[in-house]
Amino acid sequence: MAKKRPQTKAKRPQLGDAEIPVVGAREPCPCGSGRRYKACHGRAAAQAVTELVQRPFEGLPGECDWVALRELVPAATVELTLKDGLPEGVPSVTLATVLPMAWPALRRDDGSVLLGLQNDTPSGDLSRDLADTLRRALTAEPGTPVQGRRAPADGPRLQDLLDPAGAFEPVVHSGFEFWVPDPENATAEVTASLERANAAAIPTVRLQGVDAAYWCETPEKNHLRWVMPHAEERLLDALARLQAAGRTSLGEGTRLVGSFRAHGLTVPVWDLPSGVGAQDVEKPAAVFAEHLAEALASDAPLTADERRARGGLTNRQVTLS
Repeated sequence: MAKKRPQTKAKRPQLGDAEIPVVGAREPCPCGSGRRYKACHGRAAAQAVTELVQRPFEGLPGECDWVALRELVPAATVELTLKDGLPEGVPSVTLATVLPMAWPALRRDDGSVLLGLQNDTPSGDLSRDLADTLRRALTAEPGTPVQGRRAPADGPRLQDLLDPAGAFEPVVHSGFEFWVPDPENATAEVTASLERANAAAIPTVRLQGVDAAYWCETPEKNHLRWVMPHAEERLLDALARLQAAGRTSLGEGTRLVGSFRAHGLTVPVWDLPSGVGAQDVEKPAAVFAEHLAEALASDAPLTADERRARGGLTNRQVTLS
């Protein structure tokens, strides 16, 4: 009777944390540990998803504009400055609100990098997810998109990669033609994506006289949405003081209607008549900014009228993220 040969188990290749796919909670972990996914790498994944970083762009130049480009602006780009300079073969790094087919990033044929901002991310730290995508885009083959993945829990954040002294100057576009440097050679898929995106884009203009204020045009009325860096409670008090005093108007027919919460910041919103364009609110917005600075400096208790105004503003507050 032949002897049975001892069986040897082939060693599974070791996977990095970021390469381990998501599986069912009770399934064996793909890392090969022999434990269930929920008790192994699933635990870190679940923790990353639930631990939301409230202000992912805090500490970056232009935090308010980061929030606006993430949540409010359809088509815009910003040239980014890396802390350690551009790697060899990468002529530029550009942040874009959206990329074709919702790619997280794209390394163009010339080696330049486009980083998409308005994509879904797998963890609760948007800054870490974007930094991971950016790092992989810098070394991707020219002419290829970069797919999304779960960033390593100990990976760098945008604050670690971007120059804190670098300028952050958004350029708002009327459409997404910046996707295609050579339209004649674009694939049919990219061309179709471009047409769909252009059809859905809302006309948007960034005001020049104040920071992070964006005018937009909609069929029934126009709006001004202004991302502000002040602490929420103090800002609401200041807005209530101005509202009660009748000093929140940006011109005839305009009205402060409420605010959004987005990535830890507050975004007051004004309704504007359809005939009021971005240029029409430049001067009133600058005057309002002066009044707001005065109201923010006040520590006086709110009056009864101001408390009523604050309650109205609070009731019309919506959380975007």
